Amino acid sequence: MSFSFELFPPRTPEGVAKLPAVIGQLAAVRPKYFSITYGAGGSTQDGTYETLMAVAQHAGVEAAPHLTCVGSTRAEVAALLTRYRNAGVKRIVALRGDLPATAMSASAPGDFHYANELVSFIRQTHGDAFQIEVAAYPEMHPQASSPGADFEHFRRKVEAGADGALTQLFYNADAYFDFIESCAKAGITIPVTPGIMPITGYANTLRFCAGCGADLPRWVRLRLEELQDDKPALLEFGLEVVTRLCETLLRNGAPGLHIYTVNQASPTLSLWKNLALPMPA
Repeated sequence: MSFSFELFPPRTPEGVAKLPAVIGQLAAVRPKYFSITYGAGGSTQDGTYETLMAVAQHAGVEAAPHLTCVGSTRAEVAALLTRYRNAGVKRIVALRGDLPATAMSASAPGDFHYANELVSFIRQTHGDAFQIEVAAYPEMHPQASSPGADFEHFRRKVEAGADGALTQLFYNADAYFDFIESCAKAGITIPVTPGIMPITGYANTLRFCAGCGADLPRWVRLRLEELQDDKPALLEFGLEVVTRLCETLLRNGAPGLHIYTVNQASPTLSLWKNLALPMPA
């Protein structure tokens, strides 16, 4: 099984100062890799590169930068790929990226319009030098016109050369299993790793779900609302919910977990312990 963690480039001096300790704590359980999201606020890859270097310095664990293509030229993407390859990167998370607020369609501005075009470009220019991960949406991308159209986008990314997929966060295991069933029917065999978001608060969990179109079960939302002023009780309840979700996924064939850490070590390590995953001596 493959277990990996996601980090984002810190947006404040305090976040930058705290990041090495967070990386060190998370690296202690030896994840397969850290993925690094695109820039600070999605505006630049500089923050991604700096965070990647921090992982290399403090973790000794593989780092996989997100590479988005919204508004990018082929020359810009080629330069980034060369920069990452020279830094020893072996894995890329290839994404379309968030569209500008003024966008009139799902087609991205720039030389690449969809993530499958980015995957094809990476393969054409670097062969098999990079392991390519792409995004999957068990509950449908919020900008997709239908579940069928969304799955077709995913299929094109796989055909373009993706090696694996990481899902958007979800709290409904049936959505994941339905997506895997669709993959089997389509002859798609790449590993699709569930993306897991620990529950650490009421407002932020609602915000994360709203932002990506994930369904938060009503009973979970109501309990979080009830517990929002009792942080220890909320954390205990959230850990129990996410632990059960992960147990169900792993017991029924999920190839691992990709945990969205939000640059916090404690929630991820509590989940790791609850799941009795390997802890180094």
